[in-house]
Amino acid sequence: MPDAPVLGTEARADVVDHIALARLYGEPLFALPNDLYIPPDALEVFLETFEGPLDLLLYLIRKQNFNILDIPMADVTRQYLAYVEQIRKRNLELAAEYLLMAAMLIEIKSRMLLPPRRSEEGKEAEDPRAELVRRLIEYEQMKLAAARLERLPQLGRDFLRAQVHIEQSLAPQYPEVEPSELREAWLDILKRASLIQHHKISREELSVREHMSIVLRRLQGRRFAMFEDLFDAERPPQVKVVTFIATLELAREHLIELTQAEAFAPIYVRLAYQPA
Repeated sequence: MPDAPVLGTEARADVVDHIALARLYGEPLFALPNDLYIPPDALEVFLETFEGPLDLLLYLIRKQNFNILDIPMADVTRQYLAYVEQIRKRNLELAAEYLLMAAMLIEIKSRMLLPPRRSEEGKEAEDPRAELVRRLIEYEQMKLAAARLERLPQLGRDFLRAQVHIEQSLAPQYPEVEPSELREAWLDILKRASLIQHHKISREELSVREHMSIVLRRLQGRRFAMFEDLFDAERPPQVKVVTFIATLELAREHLIELTQAEAFAPIYVRLAYQPA
């Protein structure tokens, strides 16, 4: 690896009026080096900026305009090993994944030094760099795609959502009504309606004597009738009450007879027997 240019006394005098780009070991650096030299103190930061071994390897190839389909393995491997060796002395954990790629580069380099072997079918053996080239091309494609996505506008970084305050009086927002809420409202209406009822009471004059005559007419020409048959189910309750009173009055005056065969048996009604 070439050494960094160090400016002597005469060189510093010539550029004293210029602004130094950086300082290297205390000496001002007025021009960037033409090679890929990186100071050892900055090497750890340099490696941490890469996504991994493939990223570093692709950087070395593209930086020197190497053909990715015909990688000069000797030069690339030498430069790669130089960087990894420096970082291995300072941070072995960081350099671990880079060491695996270094072993792969050394293997490819050694295989290229050996004469190619033909297969049993007479075909030439595959280039030892083929697998590495395929991985580098796929990685570069993904990296370029990620860069294109990164350049797209992002919410919160490149633009913000427009927020417009609208007065509630101009655009009222009504809450949504769920079916369960409608059901509860309907049940509440029924509950309140049951508490507020209007009763219309009308006066109807009913004659006990008149219903006594009705009962007697129903028993005319019949040997007996069941007690329930004397009451009309379609008539209002007050008519049934008057009919019951009329039946009791007829029994008290011995105009009808109420009979029952046994306890809980049906009750029969018939006209009282009157001798001729």
